[in-house]
Amino acid sequence: MLIPLPKATVFQISPEQYSESLLVHACESLAQASLMTSDIAAYIDLPQRRTILAIQQIIMLAELAVNRVLDNHEIPKSPAHN
Repeated sequence: MLIPLPKATVFQISPEQYSESLLVHACESLAQASLMTSDIAAYIDLPQRRTILAIQQIIMLAELAVNRVLDNHEIPKSPAHN
């Protein structure tokens, strides 16, 4: 008989989390991933270096997109500021 596994919550993001906070976290994570791929590329030879640098470019483009969303994101005013 199979026992159902409990729902995993290790990587669950709270529904109450602010969008701006999530975007900032995503941007910081992408920046770190870009830095790590750059560091790795310094230690490997071609053609693997080209692959790592292509991955870095994709990460950087995603970071630019997240930054643009952050730039365009309007922070809702709390009732105290009205």
